[in-house]
Amino acid sequence: MDTIDAHQHFWQLSRGDYDWLTPAMAPLYRDFLPRDLRPLAQAAGVSRSIVVQAAPTLAETRFLLDLTRDDPAVAGVVGWVPLDDPEAPALIAEFAREPKFKGVRPMLQDLAEDDWIARPTLDPAIEALIDHGLVFDALVLTRHLPYFTPFAQRHRRLRIVLDHGAKPPIADGAAGWQPWAARVAELAALPNVFCKMSGLVTESSAPCTDSMLEPYLAHLLALFGAARTMWGSDWPVVDMNGGYLAWHACAQRFAEHLKPDDRAALFAGTARACYGL
Repeated sequence: MDTIDAHQHFWQLSRGDYDWLTPAMAPLYRDFLPRDLRPLAQAAGVSRSIVVQAAPTLAETRFLLDLTRDDPAVAGVVGWVPLDDPEAPALIAEFAREPKFKGVRPMLQDLAEDDWIARPTLDPAIEALIDHGLVFDALVLTRHLPYFTPFAQRHRRLRIVLDHGAKPPIADGAAGWQPWAARVAELAALPNVFCKMSGLVTESSAPCTDSMLEPYLAHLLALFGAARTMWGSDWPVVDMNGGYLAWHACAQRFAEHLKPDDRAALFAGTARACYGL
């Protein structure tokens, strides 16, 4: 059975454009390449993955495309384009000629302006994404959702993927539930928005347990349904709290009660449909 990891990363430190990655993040401060992922994916029974950008540069997008062009284990690449640049539509058209290029991800969580996504200067690039059938991956936090939800409403023909469930502050316990839960519900009401069940372990206290994650996983699944929810490892960032195999096993346990068709959607079908794999 085809099993898809909808969200993972590769990087090579010598490239020099991962500004967020420092020696203080010891588990992550080294190269992570396809040969490193392969044994983990095989152990988990994962056959293909979507690799997602980790640096806001065109050079990294080209690096990922070159790295994975002939790798059957990588089903698609979500890259980066300067969406507010007048050249963005042309760049999107260029990348769209690559069969594995599936979408873009601006790193909204790292931008100085929480309302950056509301800029009308983005519209030509968004229309280009729609015209080429590409996906918009949203790397946001709870504070961005009051601006992001109107953006998603405005662009109903754009397929949007909410990365990491908008990173709920799980480590804060009950105090972190709101306003995250309500704001995600507002976004989930829009049928063009999908959600990645990924990245949650790194928002949790260590060691992460099933009981910490279950309310958040259940809330996301109830809001989006299996047809708009997809599992992702967020490897290698997941190594900060438990690792690939531990998170995959946790997600499998959570999905045990689901109908077979819903499990199949969560672990492959939704990613396949959303990204056009």
